Amino acid sequence: MRVPSRSSGQQPGTSVASTAPARRVPRGVAPRPAPPTPDLDAYRAAVTDLLVEVGALADPDSAGARQVLLDERLREPAIAAVLDATAQGLVGARETLLLEMARYQPSPRNSAGDLAALVRIYLLSRIDVMWWRDATTFMTDAQVHASNELVDLEWLRRRDLLRFRYQEQPATVVGRGVRAVRRRLLPDARPRTAGLKFRRARREVIGLLNDIGREFARSAPPGTPPLWVTSLVRSAEHQHRLRRLGYAAMVPSGHCLGYAVDVEMSWFQRFGARDVLAGLLLARQQAGEINVVDEGQAWHVCLAPAARARFRRAYEAEMGV
Repeated sequence: MRVPSRSSGQQPGTSVASTAPARRVPRGVAPRPAPPTPDLDAYRAAVTDLLVEVGALADPDSAGARQVLLDERLREPAIAAVLDATAQGLVGARETLLLEMARYQPSPRNSAGDLAALVRIYLLSRIDVMWWRDATTFMTDAQVHASNELVDLEWLRRRDLLRFRYQEQPATVVGRGVRAVRRRLLPDARPRTAGLKFRRARREVIGLLNDIGREFARSAPPGTPPLWVTSLVRSAEHQHRLRRLGYAAMVPSGHCLGYAVDVEMSWFQRFGARDVLAGLLLARQQAGEINVVDEGQAWHVCLAPAARARFRRAYEAEMGV
């Protein structure tokens, strides 16, 4: 079966062939070597160590000490290698993190329960933006809706081609009222999530989620519902909208590049399946397929560039493209 994108318009990330002549390396001059790939295991370990120190300086009077700490620790080779490989660079990432910490306010909507959690979410999500630093951001809602790089999930769901579930955000007052009544009558029937603003995703991300969904279905206890996705692609416009509402929506973000998703975790505790899903995701991270960030109720998952082609082929084979 052939699966169309169900959309038209300019494709973010589409490149235009240059008419300029290619630069030649002079004879006798060796080409410049590519920078070494950062050690992500070392980076994650260094972030974990940093969080212990940030937690010890969490009180309001320690703002100056926290800044000194970050100035020192972010320059350590294991951390600096990743931050310097992002589009912002080490200095830009440091300044953004300090600003996020200065603006931090605890909130029920904020997945960062404290300053240490904020630092963890920010630093671990920098792996996403390092991986996809050359990808084009979906700046507006209109670009998300118009992109040929994204597929309509509802079209696939109706044909039983998805191995995961989701719900959309209600678009009307009536829809929000129906959602509220359903939650009162059946409070645990679905995860407590606002739902998807955009029911669209990249083909390779769908391939990844279907693969995780199948593995989760095989591994989880009997009676466990399918994998549940709470967020997919977002526009930068929507990311800033979420920030104004008090959510820990980092910028730049892998969501705005179309390669990051959020997967429900807490809800699966009642089925005895949360730890199963956590182990599955962490194993895939160790295998280099994804980056994972524990954000409490949901975990942030970003597809690795090294796995992109494989999951694109899996999507095409599954959909008969």
